[in-house]
Amino acid sequence: MANGKILRQLVKAGALGDTVAFRQASEAIIEEERQKQHHLLANDLERILYGGDMHAQPSSKKPQFEFDIPVDKERGLPLLDIRPPKRSLDEIILPESSSVMIEEMLEEHRRSDVLRSYGMKPSGKIIFFGPPGCGKTLAAEVIAFELDRPLAIVRLDALVSSFLGETAANLRKVFDFIAKHPLVVLFDEFDAIGKERGDSGEHGELRRVVNAVLQMMDAYDGSSLILAATNHENILDSAIWRRFDEAIEFPLPDQKQLTSLLQLKLRGIRRQFELDDKELLTEFEGKSGADVERVVRRAAKRMILRGQEFLTIKELRSALVREGLRRH
Repeated sequence: MANGKILRQLVKAGALGDTVAFRQASEAIIEEERQKQHHLLANDLERILYGGDMHAQPSSKKPQFEFDIPVDKERGLPLLDIRPPKRSLDEIILPESSSVMIEEMLEEHRRSDVLRSYGMKPSGKIIFFGPPGCGKTLAAEVIAFELDRPLAIVRLDALVSSFLGETAANLRKVFDFIAKHPLVVLFDEFDAIGKERGDSGEHGELRRVVNAVLQMMDAYDGSSLILAATNHENILDSAIWRRFDEAIEFPLPDQKQLTSLLQLKLRGIRRQFELDDKELLTEFEGKSGADVERVVRRAAKRMILRGQEFLTIKELRSALVREGLRRH
């Protein structure tokens, strides 16, 4: 069954006669059912939505933004990638402390009018840190979905320029842009522009970029929620941390979170094992959420193509080996 957030969006769009929003909510439900391996239902819903023509999906499937995305002067590349978020809060598994921090932050933004009536405002700048594949980018999408805002991912390949001073100029374009529009903005791999200034291996231009980041974050008072993510928190400049309202850790999952992850990723898949099987959890010990997702997807594909009715631990072990994740 689709989650309550999407169902509310669907009913609201239908009541208001908003065909674009209705289609987007319907497509989100179809995608959710497909992720649950409910392919027959997803196909039926697609046929109903598109009137039997599977190729009649309109070009307006992606949201149409009424503003111009800034570009890099050197190469003409867009500095942000703006997309509609599709995954909700029940798609992410985190330690309780991190989940509570995210839920509190969401409440602050949903009830920002109450805070402002007391002369306060919701957290506007948050940094995520932890190993790769532990849900930092997913969390940004979830937050955007829960706040009903587009997700804007800053493109570091376009932001960082070879021209002297152009990187800072690109940063200024990004901050000016996000100040005007209510977005959830993710600066992924934030250490690329926030590296410790005392690092003797870095040249003056990168130190100037860090100074520019600090100044722009200090001066920022826009309508977007800024999120930064790093896999290398130890190399961030110490002054960077003070610019954020909150720092949320995304560690490797423990056994409890691994069990929840497997339950999430294996929903709709028939299996011959229990999710809290010690042998199974040992196989996934030290793996990230992204690792678990890749392994389950590979094992499920093998099961389907071989015509097997049930997934076994053997298939998961084989997938771990194929992904280069199993210890010998």
